[in-house]
Amino acid sequence: MPPAADCAHRPKALVAMSGGVDSSVAALLLQKDGYDCIGATMKLRRDEPPDGAGNRTCCTADDAADARSAAFRLGMEHYVFNMAEDFDRRVVEPFVRTYEAGRTPNPCIECNRWLKFGLLLDRARTLGCDAVATGHYARVQRRADGRWLLCKGADPGKDQSYVLYMLTQEQLAHTRFPLGELTKERVRRIAEEAGLLNARKTDSQDICFVPDGDYAAFIRRYTGKDYPAGDFVDESGKVLGRHKGLIGYTVGQRRGLGVAADRPLYVRAKRTEDNTIVLAGGERLFSRRLLARNINLIPFDKLDRPLRCGARIRYSQTEQPATVTQTGPDELEVVFDRPQRAVTAGQAVVLYDGDLVLGGGTIWETEDM
Repeated sequence: MPPAADCAHRPKALVAMSGGVDSSVAALLLQKDGYDCIGATMKLRRDEPPDGAGNRTCCTADDAADARSAAFRLGMEHYVFNMAEDFDRRVVEPFVRTYEAGRTPNPCIECNRWLKFGLLLDRARTLGCDAVATGHYARVQRRADGRWLLCKGADPGKDQSYVLYMLTQEQLAHTRFPLGELTKERVRRIAEEAGLLNARKTDSQDICFVPDGDYAAFIRRYTGKDYPAGDFVDESGKVLGRHKGLIGYTVGQRRGLGVAADRPLYVRAKRTEDNTIVLAGGERLFSRRLLARNINLIPFDKLDRPLRCGARIRYSQTEQPATVTQTGPDELEVVFDRPQRAVTAGQAVVLYDGDLVLGGGTIWETEDM
């Protein structure tokens, strides 16, 4: 055991442990890097997923047990924090209201914004920790002038920077991503070598509170409301069929429309004002321009001039060349060099300069090509 004076100067981290291999290895690597670590599992839901869904989601009782097992193996304290009320208020309710407004939300971004790097950071401070650590595949760096930067994870197949663009300078200063330089397979090998039981545990894939992927059914259960059917129409207003409620559809959707036509039709727009869904051919899904709000810029406080960069409008997309202009205190205009398919209001647009994350915002409206 090191002398007490040395212990007093050891950094301390609260590690968000989901029960998966990534967060467990993050804790292990931080320990090897000289940190005293405490494990923390967030209880986000009041219920359990349906039978058969547990292997595809997270935040279950089994996941908490896996996290506790990993923490015990690593000789760490472990806490379970009940954040179900905050999760409902900050993530689930906005998810539902956004769908009701005709947009398509990204709840994982809001969970990161308010819980993992918000409330959990507050808990870390209460416990005397210097930082919060997670198993995200991303990197935090510090510029010579002291400004904190967010960069992509080194493994392009696992990079998770898209869902972290909203991190502030204060949050980045107290965040650690130990897996940022690693591949997923390397992480699993480290877990196996350390004897962690979750080394080959399947990654969660679905939104944790909608494990079966049926968003419309979840929203109906959550609100107790019935969302009325309405008309599918073409761009001229001609009725093509009936939809089962606006909440059941998203821009770009083709499957499950139940409309007979002589060509493939896609959801082009959802109109809450008259409860109609506009269908069109695939060529009508492209937009060159979007406006984003609720913006966050990382390497700078504001854009003083138009900026050339890459932009993603969905998690798995490769960055697309664009020109970005700040048009207000909380608004960005993004104009792509080439029209982009199915730009969806409610999703995030995230800006990049190579591996550097410049920031982003919530897509608010789009303009056709």
